[in-house]
Amino acid sequence: MSQPGWPAILSDGPVTLRPYRRSDARAWSEVRRANEQWLGKWEPTPYGTWHDLNSVAAFRAVHADLRRAARHGTAMPFAVCYEGRLVGQLTLGNIVRRAFCSGYAGYWIDSRFAGKGIIPTALALVVDHAFSVGGLHRIEVNIRPDNAASRRVVEKLGFRQEAYHHRYLHIDGDWRDHLGYAMTTEDLAGDDGLLARWHKATTPSA
Repeated sequence: MSQPGWPAILSDGPVTLRPYRRSDARAWSEVRRANEQWLGKWEPTPYGTWHDLNSVAAFRAVHADLRRAARHGTAMPFAVCYEGRLVGQLTLGNIVRRAFCSGYAGYWIDSRFAGKGIIPTALALVVDHAFSVGGLHRIEVNIRPDNAASRRVVEKLGFRQEAYHHRYLHIDGDWRDHLGYAMTTEDLAGDDGLLARWHKATTPSA
């Protein structure tokens, strides 16, 4: 059963966001395994080895879970591609409708493609999509205070820092504090969307 805003393919220049496919298994496994040192310290405490949890076989379970959540309307999971190559993931999850109309965004990227503006572009695409056809009013992002790269993404886009969550998630072997960032539709009033704002901020002045 389709849900508001899902499935969808979003793109801007060389950046494309799309639903995962079964055929992504090998590429996903290669990227994840190659980025253990880059990603491992920011992700939920593993219940097995990184190698096993990011295998081709593991992708099948991940893919099934993401598809199930998307069908139920509680997530919009996107494979992030750059020039056609799988380089990351951005998931809008924990979506709640009715009076809340909110979701939480989470993302990761291959370290070999970091610094190219891919994730800020991807997040801007998803925010605009979620606030329009997705029917959401608010998007939150929770980030560890010491994750400077991830914090730069939301701060560049103008997300508002709203909270400090003590011992919020069990990450890399311990309960970790997180900073809470958020954006609502009102924050983009008068703009043509977050992607347009991002392009304006990154376009050199004449």
